[in-house]
Amino acid sequence: MSSNSGIQIPSRLPLLCTHDGVLLPGSTMRISVDTARNMQLVKSRLLKGTSLQSTIIGFIPNTRDPEHDSDELPSLHSIGTAGLVVQVVGSNWPKPHYTLLITGLCRFRVTQLLREKPFPVAKVEQLDKLEQYTEGDQADGELEELSQRFYQAAVQLVGMLDMSVPVVAKLRRLLDSLPKETLPDVLASMIRTSNKEKLQVLDAVDLEERFKKALPLLTRQIEGLKLLQKTRKLRPDDDKRVLAIRKGGVFPGRQFSLDEDGEDEDGDDTAMLEKKVKAAAMPEAALRVCLKELKRLKKMPQSMPEYALTRNYLEMMVELPWSKSSTDCLDIRAARVLLDNDHYAMEKLKRRVLEYLAVRQLKSTLKGPILCFVGPPGVGKTSVGRSIARTLGREFHRIALGGVCDQSDIRGHRRTYVGSMPGRIINGLKTVGVNNPVMTKTNMGCIVVLPRLTVLDPEQNHSFTDHYLNVPFDLSQVLFIATANTMATIPPALLDRMEVLQVPGYTQEEKVEIAHRHLIPHQLEQHGLTPQQLQIPQDTTKDIISKYTREAGVRSLERKIGAICRAVAVKFAEGHKVFRAESPTEQHNKEEDSGIAAPPEMPIVIDPIALKDILGPPVFEMEVSERLTLPGVAIGLAWTPMGGEIMFVEASRMEGEGQLTLTGQLGDVMKESAHLAISWLRSNAKTYLLTNGSADPLEGTDIHLHFPAGAVTKDGPSAGVTIVTCLASLLSGRLVRSDVAMTGEITLRGLVLPVGGIKDKVLAAHRANLKRVIIPKRNEKDLEEIPPRVRADLDFVFASTLDEVLNAAFDGGFPAAVSHPQVVSKL
Repeated sequence: MSSNSGIQIPSRLPLLCTHDGVLLPGSTMRISVDTARNMQLVKSRLLKGTSLQSTIIGFIPNTRDPEHDSDELPSLHSIGTAGLVVQVVGSNWPKPHYTLLITGLCRFRVTQLLREKPFPVAKVEQLDKLEQYTEGDQADGELEELSQRFYQAAVQLVGMLDMSVPVVAKLRRLLDSLPKETLPDVLASMIRTSNKEKLQVLDAVDLEERFKKALPLLTRQIEGLKLLQKTRKLRPDDDKRVLAIRKGGVFPGRQFSLDEDGEDEDGDDTAMLEKKVKAAAMPEAALRVCLKELKRLKKMPQSMPEYALTRNYLEMMVELPWSKSSTDCLDIRAARVLLDNDHYAMEKLKRRVLEYLAVRQLKSTLKGPILCFVGPPGVGKTSVGRSIARTLGREFHRIALGGVCDQSDIRGHRRTYVGSMPGRIINGLKTVGVNNPVMTKTNMGCIVVLPRLTVLDPEQNHSFTDHYLNVPFDLSQVLFIATANTMATIPPALLDRMEVLQVPGYTQEEKVEIAHRHLIPHQLEQHGLTPQQLQIPQDTTKDIISKYTREAGVRSLERKIGAICRAVAVKFAEGHKVFRAESPTEQHNKEEDSGIAAPPEMPIVIDPIALKDILGPPVFEMEVSERLTLPGVAIGLAWTPMGGEIMFVEASRMEGEGQLTLTGQLGDVMKESAHLAISWLRSNAKTYLLTNGSADPLEGTDIHLHFPAGAVTKDGPSAGVTIVTCLASLLSGRLVRSDVAMTGEITLRGLVLPVGGIKDKVLAAHRANLKRVIIPKRNEKDLEEIPPRVRADLDFVFASTLDEVLNAAFDGGFPAAVSHPQVVSKL
């Protein structure tokens, strides 16, 4: 439509009187209809009409005060707007009403009111006839100047708005395509103006007067936006966009609207999100994906479910530390002091950390190592990871993998699923906010292998792809520390990609030092006590370790110390309650009545008597010598995920048919070791005088071999030498030395083969106060890992054959009746 001259309205129009606002030609607005006259107009004219002409009605502003409105027809305003009803929506809540969507067409003047009921109908005269101006020949200079000034002000107003908002860009294009005579009505309907001001623009039939009425309103809006922009410069954190533009539109077929404040804020949030994406320093691949998703987000209505999913994805991408990293502290001396202060012993782990620092000083682009600490519970595997983070000056994050059976927990869910979210690795990086933290993963033996291979492979983790992000993320700078109680449950493919560091259990001396350096001060602080109030001597600590705990770590020891602190806290609480009595007489009476003692003398020293009162009778007794008072009993050494343990092997014989009975919930390997031992003894019975007058020592005899603690599953080859010694004691009637423990695998030819877990087994023997330990000759190299104090307290016998084992296990040796040549192992 080139001008309003093409609009021809009917000469008779039904009139709609309302307080909802002023409809100007070229604008679109929603009007609520609830009065009787207006409701009847909608029902009779709009809902029943079938022609296009029936959808054109006259809109008359009701200038009467709404508070004093009545059912009578008000005096009609002389100027109105003919409008085209585009949409009619009815509703019964909260009361019956219609909502009309009307687009203004042109002005008219009421010349005669034809009827008032059921709705007013009037004879009208069309006023907007602008042929003279649109022709351009007869336009005077002043009107041309006004229209040009108004156009420039409109362009300035649109230029002050955010052109990234689609509706603003559309308005800018319309300014160039619309006839200039329509601009006063269109802009006046959009900018923030009162109904009185809009009514003045409506009454301005003359075009020059209309420009003069609308131009001050437009100028005022521009000045307001300038003031807001200055305010936003002073407060850069204020993300709220204030646009003083209401809903509006242009001629039919060219409708558009500027969003209200809430939607403007959302558009501004989208712009802020775009700035964050560009400032996140993402890799090119991730940035390309984010810009693509951001483009989709701008075109997507907020009501779509995918809108929230896409926005959450972009916010996650923005919050990830693509290029943020912490600066490493590479002072080796300070690191050594910090590690020594945090942890006692654990020299191998400390040395590995210092080696990493030294290499980082020489090469700044070193990839983060992937370490795996394997050891019994309670030895400090996880806490040493936290100390490493403090030493390096990095952030620390712990991921507990116990019970994880779904790879989506680690690598995230794909965004096609409802409730999808990133995996624990990406969430951990988002939490710490840097891309080079120290990340500890506990219980490595409890997870599936496939999703972890790329994370724990130094050659692959530079491009780790989370299912949720679906773009590569560089994990090569992360220092991964995995912990496990045993390597047996870690899949070989995963174990091959990690640097395994064994963390053995503590000796008694190390536990005493740990208790007095760390555990006791920590428990005193936790229970509100001071060293001046409670003292635990080293002898008492040794009693706690030997009589009340039997573990490789120090968790039970810390719990026992906590129990002592609680008992002392009760004594102090009772004493303070008496001390706050009002008079000495009342104190004496209360002591006699309740038996509560006076405040204890400080410091309270825990002696063996007090220890027994608090913790009860000893849980573990040294029963080694008592259990070896009969032939057929020997002590073996076993390795468990909880550390080393001593293991008794008992045998008895009875009349029978030469059968062997095995009990104690044994595995297949252990049963085979027992059969090997019987076969070797039967083949060498004459050599060691075990025949008792017959060629076969089992003739007419059944042997029962039992491993106590029958509820515990046992398996492994290292009990072979212990079974041979036990059976040799049974068949010879001689007692095995009560201070000897042994371990080693046997062969049918009487050779002793090496076994694993030597350090934990030796420490278990030392805890049990044994004096001699028999181990395979080829395990002699493993003694270097054992603390010197332990090695000094024990007598080690290195055996390569069972003959050497038997000679070391019995007092005076176990001499053979016939000498036989030495068998040398060729394995």
